[in-house]
This record gives sequence, structure tokens and C-alpha cells, in this order.
Amino acid sequence: MTNLEIMKDSIFNKRGLLFAFFAVFLFFFSCKDEKKKEDTILKVEDTAVVAPFFKLSLAQWSMHKMIFDDNVSPYTFAGKAKSWGFSGLEYVSGLYYEELEKENFSDEAMAAFVEKCNAESKKHGMTNLLIMIDGQGDLATEKPEERKAAVENHYKWVDAAEAMGCHSIRVNLAGGTTKEKWLENAVDGLTQLATYAKDKNINVIVENHGGFSSNAEDLATVMSTVNMPNCGTLPDFGNFCIKRKDGSVYNGECAEEYDMYKGVQELMPFAKGVSAKSYNFDAEGNETKIDFSKMMKIVKEAGYEGFVGVEYEGDVLTEEEGIIATKDLLLKVAKNLK
Repeated sequence: MTNLEIMKDSIFNKRGLLFAFFAVFLFFFSCKDEKKKEDTILKVEDTAVVAPFFKLSLAQWSMHKMIFDDNVSPYTFAGKAKSWGFSGLEYVSGLYYEELEKENFSDEAMAAFVEKCNAESKKHGMTNLLIMIDGQGDLATEKPEERKAAVENHYKWVDAAEAMGCHSIRVNLAGGTTKEKWLENAVDGLTQLATYAKDKNINVIVENHGGFSSNAEDLATVMSTVNMPNCGTLPDFGNFCIKRKDGSVYNGECAEEYDMYKGVQELMPFAKGVSAKSYNFDAEGNETKIDFSKMMKIVKEAGYEGFVGVEYEGDVLTEEEGIIATKDLLLKVAKNLK
């Protein structure tokens, strides 16, 4: 081989090595760049806010102490709920009775109530969802004339709910002396009221709220028997006390309590709302009586995607603190649910 050929061969080999070096260099940094992209994507996914499967509403009962004890106007409800991070409103009729009873629930008084509530909800961009009705008569009483009167007492609230753009009124079915009579009378009272409400596009929903209504299996039987599209339930995480030691419906120490998790599961097929009842919290922000993770898993597995209403009834935190603690717990639980 001549010197010239040796020189050419040497140059060729060096070029080959140089090209190989650059190929390895480009491959390394290309992979590193891809790794950076992957890491960036993972970081974005890790920090992304995952929306809960439900929307948040506030049950007005959560601020009843403010209203009754501190003279806070019930018409501040929409503004306060907005400031606490909610978008839906669940009104409580009894918080307005002081002014409505003075006028004997006249058409004018009810119209003024509706107008004020609508103005506030519109002002704050809130959604009116339902009105919880109390003190308007026993829909399951054994006396037909009293039952009919109770049904008709609820008509004005159906009309108010329609005028406010709500989807439901919540009623009580705690009355009755025996389960058999209660089942029969509850079906009759609900059927009468739901028949009136269906033409107004309003649902009549029953909460487990003491007495026979806190036996979820029996309340589910009532729902199946009524069998109307606008008649359903408002499962409450608490309120499963069937019998109290002092014989009262809502007060006193509980003597017989229905299994709360079984109860919510049995009521969810008829649910048109969900009430996340809370009492007190531990240092980690978990409810001390109710396993919210277990409850919300039941709600999610039922296919429910509507509003979940916060209803704080504790006596350790202030109402505002308890409301926010319950809301935060719901969001934490939702983030961890699979």
C-alpha cells in the first residue's frame, strides 16, 4: 500500500470514528431530552387538580346558630356559602319562620321570601337546589284528615321551590305508631304530595330523619311502593337513630341506631341529593364518628354525580370552622377515591 493510500485510509477511519462519536452524542442527548419531557409530563400530572365526582352545596342548617343565637340574617346564606367555597344552596324553611309566621304564610309573605332568596342567589352566582321543610304537619299520621292537611301545608313550599328554580323539597316522615301503619300512611302522604309536585317539576324527597324514617330498609320500601319519578330520598350520613331513650324523635340519647353505611347504601338508588353530616374532627381532619371515605365510596359506586351538601352539627368548632372542615374532608376523600 502506498503512502497516499495509507493516509487516505487513516483519514477515513478517523472520519468514521468522528461520525460514530457524534451519533452516540446525539443519541444520548436525545434520550436525555425525552426523559426531561417525560419527567415534565409526570410532574404536571402529579400536580394537576383532579375534580371531584360531585359538586359542593351547603345545607343552611349548618349556620342555624349564627341565625338563632347571633341574629345573622338568613338572607346572608348565599353570600356566606359563596365565600366558603360552595356553589349550591340547600335552604331550611324553619330559619325563615319568624317573619313568615307573622303573616300566617300569606301569598305575599311567601312571594317576598322567594324574591329575596332569588336576588341573593343571583347576586352571588349560586344555584338554588332544594328547601328542607319542617313543622308543616305529619305526612304519615294515621288520621287521614290531618294527613291531607299536612300535604296541603306543603303546597306553598312546592310553589316556592318552583319559583326559586330548585329541584326538590325535603320532607319528614318520622311519625306513626306501628311500622305497618307507618308504611301505609307514608306511601299515601307522599303519593298525594308528589302528585301535586310533579306538575311543578319538583321532587319530593325524604331524609332519614328520626323514627321509622331512619330505618333505611323500610324507607326504601316506601320509595319502591310510591314508585313515582319525582319521589326520592336525601340520604344523610347521620340521623340513623330509630329510637331514643327519652322517647323523643330528635333529641336525647339514642337507644336504637340503624347501621349508617348499610342505610346510605340502601337509600342511594332513590337519591336526588346527599347530605354529608358531620359532628367533630380529629387532629388529621377526619370525622370522629363517620368514616367519610367509606361513605363517599358508597355514594360514588351508586353512580351519583350530583351535589353533596355539607351539614355541620358539631359543638367544638365554630359553625364556619366546621363547615370548612367538612368541605375540606370531602375534597380530600374524593382525591383519594379510586
